[in-house]
Amino acid sequence: MSSIKPQQVTYIVPGIEDFDNADIADFVQRAHDLLDPAILECAWVELLEKNKSVTAEELAEIIYGSSDPLECYCAHLLLSRDEMYFNVIESRGSSVYEPRPTIQVEELLHRKHVKEASEKELEEFVHLLMSAKSMPPQSKPPKSSWLTEEKVRRKILSLEAYAIDACKSDEQRKIAGNILKAMGVPKTTFAAVDLLIDVGYFPVHVNLDLLKYNIRTEYSNEVLLAAEDLLAHSSDADEKIRKDLTFLKVYAIDVDEADELDDALSATRLSDGRIRVWIHVADPTCLVKPQSIIDKEAMRRGTSIFLPTATYPMFPERLAMERMSLQQGKLCRAVSISVTLQPDGSIADYSIDNSIIRPTYMLTYESASELLHLNLEEEAELRLLSEAANLRLQWRRNQGAIDTAMIEPRIKVANPGDLEPSITLYIEDQANPTMRLVSEMMILCGEVVATFGSFNNIPLPYRGQPQSNISTSAFAHLPEGPVRSSAYVRIMRAAELDFRKPIRHGVLGVPGYVQFTSPIRRYIDLLAHYQVKAFLKGEPLPFTAGDLEGMAFLVNMHVKVAKRLHSSSLRYWLLEYLRRQPRERRYTALILRFIKDRLAALLLVEVGIQASSMVSVGKQIGDEIEVVMEEAHPRDDVLSLKEV
Repeated sequence: MSSIKPQQVTYIVPGIEDFDNADIADFVQRAHDLLDPAILECAWVELLEKNKSVTAEELAEIIYGSSDPLECYCAHLLLSRDEMYFNVIESRGSSVYEPRPTIQVEELLHRKHVKEASEKELEEFVHLLMSAKSMPPQSKPPKSSWLTEEKVRRKILSLEAYAIDACKSDEQRKIAGNILKAMGVPKTTFAAVDLLIDVGYFPVHVNLDLLKYNIRTEYSNEVLLAAEDLLAHSSDADEKIRKDLTFLKVYAIDVDEADELDDALSATRLSDGRIRVWIHVADPTCLVKPQSIIDKEAMRRGTSIFLPTATYPMFPERLAMERMSLQQGKLCRAVSISVTLQPDGSIADYSIDNSIIRPTYMLTYESASELLHLNLEEEAELRLLSEAANLRLQWRRNQGAIDTAMIEPRIKVANPGDLEPSITLYIEDQANPTMRLVSEMMILCGEVVATFGSFNNIPLPYRGQPQSNISTSAFAHLPEGPVRSSAYVRIMRAAELDFRKPIRHGVLGVPGYVQFTSPIRRYIDLLAHYQVKAFLKGEPLPFTAGDLEGMAFLVNMHVKVAKRLHSSSLRYWLLEYLRRQPRERRYTALILRFIKDRLAALLLVEVGIQASSMVSVGKQIGDEIEVVMEEAHPRDDVLSLKEV
């Protein structure tokens, strides 16, 4: 073996003396001038008829009438480049070419034309992409324009599927890969996402999970027509048995942008000094029947999905807002749970009735807190509700309830399709007295419905949660609030469901619990309404325990997806909020726990987001430190903090 340089090679053409290799370029040029692939097809037709194989020299005689070096070389080029008309076979060290059968040539020609058409389509599509990419943001073509023409639609949808890692076939993956290669970018999901953003198909802040999980964001015409029919023609089958509670002052307390109001509260003090409270819950089952079109669609969705950028309701919006939701000052159908409390906070007696109410106030948590703080005489009922909530909280704690109140962020994004959408951040302290008030009444309602179901042998989705190995004394050294709550949450076991009898909810400290207060937002609550309402009317129960178990299994899969979607979307926008803040801004961070050595899990108090960072020696769990943000990348879920 040896290596030689190109300069050491001498080119020799046998039979020619005094050859000058500078003549080669001219020879090649003359050969290319003679090349015409069409003449190869003519030769193929002739040789196929004669069933004859040929060498390059023989083919030169057939198509050029000469076997001189130039013509031989032309024939050689035509045959060596041909993939259509001839098969090459070896014979005694030299190449011999036989004509392919007609059927084979026709198939190869078809493939060639398809390939050429595909390449042309790809070239045209890449041109569209390049053109859109070069346009300013406000001038880019709308998403709908990419979906009009079938060949463009097929390619853009393949690229979208590749971006969210949801290709349905190898063909889709191949199309997307070819597009990315032609655009000169890596064949990665990140590159596909960036490309779709650059051409304006995706908004800058596209929610990929919304696409990946194939979330239902629209309703079919069939469902919308069914909803309109209910709005136009439905009557109240329970009208004659509804209890008139319009004399009560009714408070509906929720977040300020709540679209669907499921529940409201009332209270009065009895002559013996005890407190009676009412939890009024919206009554969608007076409109929607089990197994109806609307019901099946609600079951498929499982829950309303609340994102910083949009809400995707379980029921069609008009139906939910205009007929189901509780509305201030209007007569509203409800299921009202009335409970008399003992002085220690336990339940003395209760009743569940179909009712008619007239909500007095629609309050935000903030405005309800202000009313409580003002201690107005005319709002004595609100103070009674607060007193009842305190009684209930103390009673539950005596039963072993675990306090898991945290600081929770909430974000609203206006115009999410803009490059820089408006972000509004709210921080909710779940230990806030008004939030405690509402949550205690919801827990009380759940306990009453479970008790009612157990007493009357009604199959319901009874929810329980074992306390696991939680010992409150083991966490007594931790500061109350987010530090202790996060420690509890980390070791909690998952909730359990039983459909025949209540099971203890150790975390809430109640003997049984049924989710009942959000039938417009949660399908599990709607199932409980179907069962309870049927019992109240003396009708057969629509579902057996087995039916409920099967439906709950399907619904909970959708609920888990909705929770993941909410969590990932909330974190994205929290990181986007932080990304926009001045780098020199300082944040208060609470040390929740140590992960390893001095690497600590932190809660940014002003933002409500958890992150990790190294902290200095001497810092302890529960200490507050000051940190600055080094970098935040929403798309990559990166948040880097540094202790000041």
